[in-house]
Amino acid sequence: MPAPAAPTATTAVQVPLWHHYLQAIRSRGAPRAQDFQRAENVLLTLLERVHALDPRFTVDYSRGLEAFQFALRSSEDPLDMEVPLRVDAEALLIEEPEAAQPGDGPELCRLGVPREGAGLERWTTDDIFTASSEGDAKCRGHIVPSKVLCVLRDLLVAAIVHCKHHSLIAPGSLNADSLREEQLHLSLLVSSGWRTIRFHVVPVVRRGLGVPALEGAQQMPGFPEASLRRVLSQGVDLVPASAQLWRTSTDYLLTRLLGELGSLQGHRLDSLSVLDRVNHESWRDGGRTDGLTFSHLKMVLLWASTLFPAPEDWAELQGAVYRVLVVLLCCLATRRLPHFLHPHHNLLQGSGLDLGVVYQRVEGFASQPEAALRIHATHLGRSPPPRVSSGLKALLQLPASDPTYWATAYFDVLLDKFQVFNIQDEDRIAAMQSIFQKTRTLGSKER
Repeated sequence: MPAPAAPTATTAVQVPLWHHYLQAIRSRGAPRAQDFQRAENVLLTLLERVHALDPRFTVDYSRGLEAFQFALRSSEDPLDMEVPLRVDAEALLIEEPEAAQPGDGPELCRLGVPREGAGLERWTTDDIFTASSEGDAKCRGHIVPSKVLCVLRDLLVAAIVHCKHHSLIAPGSLNADSLREEQLHLSLLVSSGWRTIRFHVVPVVRRGLGVPALEGAQQMPGFPEASLRRVLSQGVDLVPASAQLWRTSTDYLLTRLLGELGSLQGHRLDSLSVLDRVNHESWRDGGRTDGLTFSHLKMVLLWASTLFPAPEDWAELQGAVYRVLVVLLCCLATRRLPHFLHPHHNLLQGSGLDLGVVYQRVEGFASQPEAALRIHATHLGRSPPPRVSSGLKALLQLPASDPTYWATAYFDVLLDKFQVFNIQDEDRIAAMQSIFQKTRTLGSKER
């Protein structure tokens, strides 16, 4: 039986409202990118001085994707500024701790310096290195994250003094008060015009090895095979996980994947921009309350792009947003948002968020989005009836194993029948888990 035709219930008033909201976001994109670049230039000036003081720390100028991602955002979450260590990672010993469990998160390790290694002398000085016992025949000792952070902090302080003294940065453009905090990063506030951006400066070890979880991703729907191959070739990084341990970081790869989605026709990135703005202004009350981050929403979009791979799934803005919303609601109800490249790692676990409250806010927007899409109070008069009315239960009870139910036209009909259910509805939660199993099956490649 052929899938029913897509609904045409969207009114002439509602269609421009979504696009008007998107246009308002886009109008801020270029100024935001300029603000980011000005702030980044201040930080790069500091890091150039850090490199001059200690060549073990290098400057990463290949950050075009960061500006692109910042322009998509409305939220003001801190941004990472990675400082690569000038070390051949392939010459180091990668030692995984015995106590590490697969579900603990991205893989943990210690960075050992081999006894027979050549050219690694600068990494065996006491300021960043702890020697092993004489009985260890292979490992001379370890590069310690906490020591690296202490050295980098002192270098940043010296660089700030130098740059201010020589007028290399404008007065008032930098606030380093939070440098004293003991964290796994070094926090700096950088002013760019009227905007202040918080950067987390993170030492990073570049590696050339790829991600085993992506080995089967070349057949993952929604991403061109050649694009995945390019991303896979980039390898993963190591960043501080604790005072003694490093962890793998795939942030750069995820941003690359986001850029690949932007090269495809449709409203994939537009849906992310819309939901990030709604999240910041409505769900998080202008950033005054805790809630979902841009990273959470980015991860949901990556999964949604895999779950709905057809170009027509993303051809219409409102439909694109609702596809991401359905996956987000599933994640919140099941309290599980798998990392796209490490699916065994749940990004909602340990987040400290009241996921029930977040769910209610997201579901409220899904049932009546118009109030949250206002750019100004005069853009809407009386509140219109809910955009969607009934059928969430039908949508969530679709068999995840049968792809015909996920055909675009049939999915659109179900969206038109959307209905709010109580979050304690056990049948609905079980159905969501069934649907999300499809996402996990598509993305998981256990080691």
